[in-house]
Order: sequence, then C-alpha cells, then structure tokens
Amino acid sequence: MKVASCELNGRGGHEAGRALLEALYREATGLPLPPIVIGEWGKPYFVDSGWHFSISHTKNHAFCALARENVAIDAEELDRPINQKLAEKILSPGEKVQYDAAPDKNRALLTFWVLKEAAAKLSGRGLRGYPNNTDFSLDDPRVREMDGCLVAIFT
Repeated sequence: MKVASCELNGRGGHEAGRALLEALYREATGLPLPPIVIGEWGKPYFVDSGWHFSISHTKNHAFCALARENVAIDAEELDRPINQKLAEKILSPGEKVQYDAAPDKNRALLTFWVLKEAAAKLSGRGLRGYPNNTDFSLDDPRVREMDGCLVAIFT
C-alpha cells in the first residue's frame, strides 16, 4: 500500500487528491491513470485495474491511499473543533465510555469520526444516518497522525 499527502496550497481538495492519485499510480505501475467510474453508492474505482484507491481531504490537506486490495482513507484536521453534542448521536455505548474517559474530548471524537468514515468508505456504501453501531477503540492502530491531521486507513 502507498499513502501520500499534500497541502492544498490554493487548490481544491478534489484537484489535490486527484494529483496525488495520479502520482501514486504512476509510481506504482509506470502507467497513466486508468479511467475512474463511480459505483452505485458513490465509491469511485478504476475500470479494469487490480488497484484500489481512496482519497480524503480537509480544509488544508489532501490524502490518498493506493493498494492492491480494497482501501479507504479518511482525515480530519486535529485543530478542527467538533460540536461535542455529536458524541451522543454517533458513538456506540462502548465508544461513549471511552469518549467520556478521554482527557481530550475533541481528539477522541475526531478519532472515532475518521474510523467511522473510513469504515463506511471501505464498505462502498458511504455514511448513512448516525454511525452509532460500530465498536471502535481510541487506540485503534489504523489511525495515525499525519501533517497535523488524524488519518484512518482501512484495508
């Protein structure tokens, strides 16, 4: 799996993410980017390629993951304030216990959010309603800090 990130520097998130994808694909295969289509539930994929990708962007950064298996990435700026009332709606009972015990509530909620979003992307069905039926952990190894963001990557 290959992962890359960049600052937007005046570009839109879609444009920056697509540039990262093109660079990663060329680096991995030596070929130009194949056609991309959108699946029934909105997940983009390559036509006739053994490669899978996922793109996420924040207000300042874009992230891309490229892999030989289904992959999903989601990112949020660490300094993004989140309405803490959202915890009541999106966290499962087990996640809520961890959130309540966390010293940094904003980081905890961001952590759960990137995990939920990446899982939804991996499924190909996207995020629908309040994703409170998961059982993630705040120390999930699929979450890392990159460029001032929390980033979750699922395969």
